[in-house]
Amino acid sequence: MGGLITAFVIVFFIIIVLVLLISNIKIVPQAVVYVVERLGAYNGTWQTGIHVKIPLIDRVARKVSLKEQVMDFPPQPVITKDNVTIQIDTIVFYQITDAKLYTYGVERPILAIESLTATTLRNIIGDMELDHTLTSRDVINTRITAALDSATDKWGIKVNRVELKNIIPPREIQDAMEKQMKAERERREAILRAEGEKRSQVLVAEGEKESAILRADAVREQKIREAQGEAEAIHLVQQALADSIKLLNEAAPSQSVLTLKSFEALEKMADGKATKLVIPSEIQSMAGLAAALKETVTEDAAK
Repeated sequence: MGGLITAFVIVFFIIIVLVLLISNIKIVPQAVVYVVERLGAYNGTWQTGIHVKIPLIDRVARKVSLKEQVMDFPPQPVITKDNVTIQIDTIVFYQITDAKLYTYGVERPILAIESLTATTLRNIIGDMELDHTLTSRDVINTRITAALDSATDKWGIKVNRVELKNIIPPREIQDAMEKQMKAERERREAILRAEGEKRSQVLVAEGEKESAILRADAVREQKIREAQGEAEAIHLVQQALADSIKLLNEAAPSQSVLTLKSFEALEKMADGKATKLVIPSEIQSMAGLAAALKETVTEDAAK
């Protein structure tokens, strides 16, 4: 009976040892470190891998992530140089570089970073006017990042960057800014409309100018063609006249034929609208002779 109890105690003791041993085996994952204390004092920082701590003596004081982390702080009231109260909320991107300093350097590191961010932001914005604040986000981000990074080194924290998420001015200033932006947009629209109308008028004027030039060219070309046609017609008439005279000369007409032709010419001239008719003296004498002969023939017939 005594041997059975002894065996039971031994087995129970072995089970307890195994449980304690298994419970004190720690596996540290990637990008995480464990800060270990021994009897209440800092003993070391466990990196990624398997570690065994001494039961009841060692304890994991803090598990620290080495990944980059993000903190989104609520809006903070800030007064600008021109006495305008604005609300600014920031985002801080940080990374823990020293787990020991992070654990023992400051009691509440996140609250410390938030308070330091708000204080630094007030100092920077206090030296800037509202318009400059709204247009200088990059400058403000750089200055806050540099200030926080320098102050958090002793806490084992590396501040990578700080971003201003929102800058919210008072409602009345927002209304004034919206009116200003609306007026600016209307001004730009008016300028664009005026430039468009100007361009349209220029194009219309250029079109009218080109059209007038084309019409003038067409009229000039028409007159040239008409003049050329008249010249060709005159040339043909003169050529025909010259040919007729040439043929007449070659035919050697008698005086009576010439006289007859002269009368025909006079007849054609008389058909026109001329109010005066100049008759050559030769034709006049011949006409008088013809009239005298006509009277003589008439008298003889009467007898």
